[in-house]
Amino acid sequence: MQLICDLHVHTNASADGHCPVEKVLETAKASGLDAVAVTDHDTTVSALKALSLESEVIVIPGIEVSTKDGHVLILGTTKEYEAGKPADETITEAQADGCVVIIPHPYHLFRHATGLRNKKALRMADALEVYNSRYYIGTSNLEAKHAAKRLGKAITAGSDAHDCEYVGYGINVIEAEERTADALLSALKAGRITAECRKTPVSTYLRQSKNNVMRKIKRRLKL
Repeated sequence: MQLICDLHVHTNASADGHCPVEKVLETAKASGLDAVAVTDHDTTVSALKALSLESEVIVIPGIEVSTKDGHVLILGTTKEYEAGKPADETITEAQADGCVVIIPHPYHLFRHATGLRNKKALRMADALEVYNSRYYIGTSNLEAKHAAKRLGKAITAGSDAHDCEYVGYGINVIEAEERTADALLSALKAGRITAECRKTPVSTYLRQSKNNVMRKIKRRLKL
């Protein structure tokens, strides 16, 4: 069966996220998604909560880990992996745990691009996020597409939504054997996936980027 999923979504458990997990699931359903991956920065608190809620939308628990080299998406887990380790070490640990690993926005400058710092991580990952909806002109997504083809990796899409209204902007159609998170992840690893994305409005992306910079400056001033 074909199931439509967004494989990269944040809630307000992320420092830069604004959407409660309940609203993420509501928006996912309204957007026609069959499944959504809850992947907050360095925490699985909302993924755990999502699993406890009643919803027609399949929840794929996950986490976006801030490694030494950049961000790494780990799907199929409620474990909080230690931040700050080399990306390849984190990937080895996650795959030993039976998780699926995706390198998100691997070539996006100023966005924790693991692909620019650790080529080994690209080779080790199960998939590359080729279509990230938060972009200006798309050259980084195109570079990711070339890398995925060169390395023979599955291609995924992620809304990377930090606001509720953009949940579902990452569009993955996965050919799964049954309607479960495990079946979806198995199909993803097997490459039974097609992906595309809608573009987050540039004005929103600019606002989010500005807010992130201000948040980091305030945090450093408190040190």
